[in-house]
Amino acid sequence: MAEGFSTGRKREDQEMNLKMSAVVVVHGGAWAIPDDLAKASVDGVKVAACEGFSVLRGGGSALDAVEAAVRTLEENTVFNAGHGAVLNADGEVELDAIIMDGRTLTSGAVSSVKNIANPVSLARAVMEKTSHIMLTSRGANLFAESIGMATVPTDTLVTEYERNEWEKHKNYLTEVMQDFNCQWAHDTVGAVSVDSAGNVACATSTGGIRNKMIGRVGDSSIIGSGGYADNFSGAVSCTGHGESILKVTLARLILSHIEQGKSVADSSQVSLQYMGERVRGAGGAIVVSPSGEWAATFTTERMAWAAVDQDVLWYGLDPNERSKEQLSQYIYNNPNNHFNIF
Repeated sequence: MAEGFSTGRKREDQEMNLKMSAVVVVHGGAWAIPDDLAKASVDGVKVAACEGFSVLRGGGSALDAVEAAVRTLEENTVFNAGHGAVLNADGEVELDAIIMDGRTLTSGAVSSVKNIANPVSLARAVMEKTSHIMLTSRGANLFAESIGMATVPTDTLVTEYERNEWEKHKNYLTEVMQDFNCQWAHDTVGAVSVDSAGNVACATSTGGIRNKMIGRVGDSSIIGSGGYADNFSGAVSCTGHGESILKVTLARLILSHIEQGKSVADSSQVSLQYMGERVRGAGGAIVVSPSGEWAATFTTERMAWAAVDQDVLWYGLDPNERSKEQLSQYIYNNPNNHFNIF
């Protein structure tokens, strides 16, 4: 009897260690999310966070978890990444993505790719199957073809809502840029994670800015700006006005503050505040440290985010909002999602 209790306690201790160290945080973009998209945005990031955590619970790495989480967001038409991406000045989809492994500092990125439903997976293929870090435009699509990655017709990535919005605003590029300065229209998806071995990873994916110039590349696919991961400090995924994020290399800036001893929350806040003061840019970031400390911070009106930490699902949308529910209860109430967590 005592032996059985001891074995059970050991198993419980092992499970608790995993619960304490494995964390996934996701965001669905920092911008002035309208009320009619609010619930769908929060629901979407909650599903993605649980999907990433399910990968960790199944023995996957942090790298596997962030890819799975971002793929879930890319497949959700609520978000500006993959399906649901915005259109450029010619009414075309051009997608950017990055993924990075904090254990080895290896990274893969793609920019201005077309007809790829999950650019984050193409970015991972660049990391693992080439000697490069980034492939762009035609070259990235040729690489996708060479490895047998499925392509999809562009029309399947474009929602009716986006087509209507593009038609409505295509002649107002100046207004679009003013919107950015007013904290509007910032939309990217991303994930960060730490696994039970203490490895961190990040991934970021976006369709960019509506009506952007053909070939425009923002921060999302640029190492150190849209994302960065290093086991010595942590992992970051950024969202917001890409040109502003590029100017201050936001992801690396946040980690530099962590390396100086600040908390992940303070490091994010100080860096976003600096970006606002220095280049008048607004945005957001999610961060996780190798010890499992995490934060979701933004200076826009709203940012949809969610995190799974120690069997608790945390989420928010508005400033200072930090709601939570037991992961088991969430899964019980959403049986159609089929999360493989317990």
